[in-house]
Amino acid sequence: MEKSKILVIGATGNLGYHMAEASLEFGHPTFALVRDSAFSDPIKAHKLQCLSHAGATLLKGSLQDEASIVEAVKLVDVVICAVSAKQTLDQKLLIRVIKQVGSIKRFIPSEFGSDPTRAQVTELDDGYNFYAPKIEIRQLVEDEGIPYTIISCNFFMRILLPSLAQPGLKVPPRDKVTIFGDGNTKGVFMKESDVAAFTINAVDDPNTLNKVVYLRPPGNVYSLNELVEIWETKTQKKLEKLHVSEEELLKKIKGTSFPDNFEMLFIYSAFIKGDHTYFDIESSFGVNGTELYPQLKYTTISEFLDTLV
Repeated sequence: MEKSKILVIGATGNLGYHMAEASLEFGHPTFALVRDSAFSDPIKAHKLQCLSHAGATLLKGSLQDEASIVEAVKLVDVVICAVSAKQTLDQKLLIRVIKQVGSIKRFIPSEFGSDPTRAQVTELDDGYNFYAPKIEIRQLVEDEGIPYTIISCNFFMRILLPSLAQPGLKVPPRDKVTIFGDGNTKGVFMKESDVAAFTINAVDDPNTLNKVVYLRPPGNVYSLNELVEIWETKTQKKLEKLHVSEEELLKKIKGTSFPDNFEMLFIYSAFIKGDHTYFDIESSFGVNGTELYPQLKYTTISEFLDTLV
């Protein structure tokens, strides 16, 4: 079967760059829509040079420039949008263009993260504000009848895992660790390059059409207590446990405004409310990515933590 032509939007970002790399690696003709300004940023320019050398076609344009979006969308079969969360609503013009052009076989909107329709943090204004734009975009895609696949990968490893989910820390704790709630609720962590590999495998798969692909790989689903235990085993050192109740954490979240409280918000969502794992994946709305693509290798939490010891 001929490989779909893929357009990646956000290819100079962390996830988007891995998307473009994976698209090329799996043999897809790959295009990237790139802002003019990216070429004058040394880090972004280097990424673009690497993608270009690997065979990607770079197209100048942006999510605000309708003509450039139309031109890019007409060249491809699949559109993957990997812009940051704060740009979520910027996808509206892209969705309108995809609907007008009418030839896109699959759209992967910039959702990723945990499934916003399953988030149980609506009692928090900040929590709702974070998830609401993603819900709005998903609804718009469905209302327009655009063929889509949603990727729900939960946490990226680089965000909370290096600190063992300790707000404000960038490295693992060496003496004391805070356990939120009872510490038994499980969260999911994925490396961005692995998320990209699962995404690219899903774009041509009829099993993922108009479905959410949930990533919960064995070895990547752990509670805070289990994360601490793994870390203690690796460092051969016991940590002093400090316990923060759900009520205390909620009070801290409400006393801080977004985005300063985003780490606590994510911890509350995953490790207290269980938003990553509280529901079963049912065929009416979703599929299990690791069961669909057992051939894909991925970095486990234990392997990631090995790099931090």
